[in-house]
Amino acid sequence: MQPEVNHSSNILPKRHHNWRVWWTLTRPHTLTAAFVPVFIGTALALPYTNINVILFIMMLLACLIIQAATNMINEYYDFKRGLDHEGSVGIGGAIVREGVKPKTVLNLAFVLFGIAALIGIYICIHSSWWLAVIGTICMAAGYFYTGGPVPIAYTPFGEVVAGLFMGNIIILLSYFVQTNAVTLESVLVSMPISILVGAILLANNIRDLDGDKENGRNTLAIIVGRKKAIQVLAFMFFVSYLWIIVLILLNMASPWLLLVLLSIPKPIQATKGFIGKTIPLQMMPAMKATAQTNTLFGLLLSIGLVLAYFI
Repeated sequence: MQPEVNHSSNILPKRHHNWRVWWTLTRPHTLTAAFVPVFIGTALALPYTNINVILFIMMLLACLIIQAATNMINEYYDFKRGLDHEGSVGIGGAIVREGVKPKTVLNLAFVLFGIAALIGIYICIHSSWWLAVIGTICMAAGYFYTGGPVPIAYTPFGEVVAGLFMGNIIILLSYFVQTNAVTLESVLVSMPISILVGAILLANNIRDLDGDKENGRNTLAIIVGRKKAIQVLAFMFFVSYLWIIVLILLNMASPWLLLVLLSIPKPIQATKGFIGKTIPLQMMPAMKATAQTNTLFGLLLSIGLVLAYFI
């Protein structure tokens, strides 16, 4: 295979790519940020309707596919703009390490968007065609996160956009397809997940701060500096847990949601893991702990919602 020439890296040509290369290209460690909100939105709907399992599965597939496509677009544009190279930490590496053609990665992302759109049509038929508009906006946000003339990821708004679409909107869509409604409860319960998804992006930007600065990005971590960015990350963790406690104290949520407190060791590990570190490889455990915080918090929240319904 003859790789495309790019100033950012010398790609090692490889003729064969096994399934692991394509699996890694989806960046599977990020996919929890897609399926956890679907679980939460569906669990929220339990007291109000009989869950449509097919719609749940369709929502889950659509969200996972859009997330995977977004990751591929991310890899393509980071490579084209010279951010990724063979020694980069924390990337999929299909282009710079495995020799996959950049255009192949981009085209595969568009194919996945097409599959997600077909799944979306099925969901709309059984729910509302307004979801087609929202779904299109979600895919556009996935593309413009790293694509387009001014990528969202290059601005201070990456955390907000990611949290909004992968936290609030996925939860509310998953709730809506089951109940045909959006309630104050569903909005309020979605907020800590939105914050924690944003925290994943902030952690990523803390890790990549020096390289991002050299390549012209203007992320929140760059604007406030490494030390304050870590403080912001810790504050986001704190607010997420406090939010659930306040909802319970206001009798707006079941005490079963206190199960999320079992995940507290992870954000502590994440925060401590960033303090005093400047080398990206040294910060990978903290980055991993941040992602695990979102996963564990979300799964425990889902379990709490299910227990609140059945007990």
